[in-house]
Amino acid sequence: MRVTKDSRAMRRREPSTEQGRRTRAAIVAAAGQLMYERGVAATSLDDVLNACGAGKSQLYHYFGGKQELVAAVIDHQLRGILANQPRLEHLQSWADFDGWAADLLALQSGPAGTAACPLGSLAGELDDDPGLHQELDAAFRTWESFLAGGLDRLRERGLLRADADPARLAAATMAALQGGLMLAHLRRDITPLQDALTMALAHLRSHRP
Repeated sequence: MRVTKDSRAMRRREPSTEQGRRTRAAIVAAAGQLMYERGVAATSLDDVLNACGAGKSQLYHYFGGKQELVAAVIDHQLRGILANQPRLEHLQSWADFDGWAADLLALQSGPAGTAACPLGSLAGELDDDPGLHQELDAAFRTWESFLAGGLDRLRERGLLRADADPARLAAATMAALQGGLMLAHLRRDITPLQDALTMALAHLRSHRP
């Protein structure tokens, strides 16, 4: 699935060798896991290096510092989220939207239980950093853009009212999804997510012709 977000992490020169790409990916993956588990503030660069086995010179070769590493983590988490929602890129009917929601519920109903959203969990920590706040907002907007694209296709097919605003509907759906994910994780109960998605889909359908 395409990720169009043009983040600082993506604009930096990518490693020219396969080994370099593997090393950079290992650093970002380790940072992503630690920041997901502990939070950004509680994860030091030394923690990341210890977890992935890379050297400090390697980290600073690929990243100018922690801020750039966090930007790369945002992109990494977005890619993982989109990879777990393969229907997003091909939403063309109301049944497709139902299938997308069912996939999310199935994912959260697995053996690991309800999980916090990897992007949502960063939101509260990055408010004080304007650059990273923009990075995170861009990631959410990229995620939303796939929903908006599907709604655009529904409108083109006459399945959504001509005066409906796909971008606004996609943002409302994301708001419901994030609230459902947060409460489901907090309560270790899939019901809030299930209810949030049911209401979000009903809201979308209320804009049918």
